[in-house]
Amino acid sequence: MIDITSHKMQLMKRLAELDARLHTIEHELDVEHSKDWDEAAVEREGDEVLEQLGQSGQEEIARIRAALKRIRDGNFGACTRCKDPISHERLQVLPATPLCKICAAELAT
Repeated sequence: MIDITSHKMQLMKRLAELDARLHTIEHELDVEHSKDWDEAAVEREGDEVLEQLGQSGQEEIARIRAALKRIRDGNFGACTRCKDPISHERLQVLPATPLCKICAAELAT
């Protein structure tokens, strides 16, 4: 049996961590660039990295929110593709996963 409360707490904790990280990234991106061309180029490269981290954080937030919705709807722990149960071990490692191991492998190929 799936311990939904534990998974929900884990997802909420990760959501808070991502929120804090995204706020930090936003703050860093708002910092004015140097007037020196060389320094500004390095800063722009750093901004590109931060933007990518922000994008990947937003994608993870979307996956977590979808998992929290599945918890609210009573569908958490069931594969969204085949409806079979997702293994406890898989949920321990990837609590926001919507797919069982078999469906995830099929979609990866």
